[in-house]
Amino acid sequence: MLQKEKRINIQNYQRVEIKFTPKIPHLKKIKDKSKINVRYSLISPFSFAHIYWDPKEYELVYEVEEPYLNEKEIIYKNQIISAMRDMINFDTVIEKNQETLLDYIDKRFKILAIELGIDLPYESYQKIFYYLARDFIGFNETDPLLRDYFVEDIECNGINTPIYIVHRLYRNIKTNIKFKNSNKLSNFVEKLAQRCGKYISYSNPILDGSLPDGSRVNATYTKDITSRGPTFTIRKFTKTPWTPTQLISLKTLSAEMLAYLWILIQYKMNLLITGGTSSGKTTLLNAIVFFIPPEARVVSIEDTRELNLPRENWLPSIVRNATGIEKAGEVNLFTLLKSSFRQNPDYVIVGEVRGKETYVLFQGMASGHSSLSTMHADSVDTVIKRLETPPIELSPTLLNILDCVCIMTHAIVNKQETRKLKEIAEIVNINSNGIALTNTPFKWNPRDDQFYFKKNSKIFEKISQRYGLRLEELELEFKKRVRLIYALYKNKIFKFEEVQDVINQYYKKPEQTLRKFGIM
Repeated sequence: MLQKEKRINIQNYQRVEIKFTPKIPHLKKIKDKSKINVRYSLISPFSFAHIYWDPKEYELVYEVEEPYLNEKEIIYKNQIISAMRDMINFDTVIEKNQETLLDYIDKRFKILAIELGIDLPYESYQKIFYYLARDFIGFNETDPLLRDYFVEDIECNGINTPIYIVHRLYRNIKTNIKFKNSNKLSNFVEKLAQRCGKYISYSNPILDGSLPDGSRVNATYTKDITSRGPTFTIRKFTKTPWTPTQLISLKTLSAEMLAYLWILIQYKMNLLITGGTSSGKTTLLNAIVFFIPPEARVVSIEDTRELNLPRENWLPSIVRNATGIEKAGEVNLFTLLKSSFRQNPDYVIVGEVRGKETYVLFQGMASGHSSLSTMHADSVDTVIKRLETPPIELSPTLLNILDCVCIMTHAIVNKQETRKLKEIAEIVNINSNGIALTNTPFKWNPRDDQFYFKKNSKIFEKISQRYGLRLEELELEFKKRVRLIYALYKNKIFKFEEVQDVINQYYKKPEQTLRKFGIM
């Protein structure tokens, strides 16, 4: 009789409601790290991020707060997870929508609880259901980190070491998550490989792939490769990239820089964004593509999906790696780029150039296709050397088709790590010896953390000659756009769709758009 009552009780439990994408909180950048103490939801209503200053460690700490399970609940959770793994093949249902999967887990949880004779109060049922959903649908202990809008990178250096994250506002922070068991970490790396559609093993111990949401994964599998055991680094794909006005709010660049780049993009100049690893190259690229005219056709080519363009007339292409023992089926950047010029693009965007595909990109520039890309280099001289030497080996003549280089950098300002558009350099001429003559209309001064610009622009002169415009017209247009961008920033218009809507309106009805913001 008691067993029957248990069955009725569990079967009648209402399915737990979980929000994997709660509202993004508004966080302020606080200069004094010792004053930081913020808490926000990651997976509502169960998981929270708590970021605070630890006076003992004398550093910021990122704690993932999840439901506490008592000893009995831990035993029940492990029993259910073990039985559920044997009961279902999750690969067959992983493509279904989230609500269907949650229903699927809920039904099997109830069936298994009855079969195993587990009697749970509803509070315990809710907590265990959260862990089941987190582990089967998501990515186990790291799932809350992947759900955090502000987390850019997730870094695990092996067993018994804390996972570190790179936070959009507070940068590198140690978390309270740690893999203490080598087998558990190995299993998790295997799961990452499966979700990437790849295979990792002792004979093939390095993983380089992309998760279904576009996040980039690099992982190792054995102690032969990394002495602390398996490791992984996840570079998150941002579904809602930084808008131009958000970059102003972060003091990454100035309104004048954005207005200048807007004019260059409108008039189809060729741009290269350079900088070190994780210096904000792709972030800047994503922000300035907002300025591409709304009717233009855009083709993008990437190793792993990082670009997110707020437009319909966009053809995104992604590299496909070789599979199988014979390494068949590879489609690389070179192949995709060659193909892209047959797709009638107005703009070609390449996520990053580093090899023979660069020659095709510059040939495309020479044939009139406006192109934007990124490259690892910290100065114009380094860019030129990389382009002229193997494996790229471009001729100085072809290099002259490049109009502008934007150099991103990491910087420490007021003891805070930040990213800056260090300078914008115009390529005036590259002689036969590969020496570049440049003009630098915009520069960031680290001493006073200010952006400076000078009026004379060689590219404005080029646009003037190419399109039959007077320099005075271009300079007046530049000033109007500076004021418009600054007005968007002052009015806190930061959202993806809102910023794009204003830019599109300006292309169609410039005077009306300016009047709307009190500019004329």
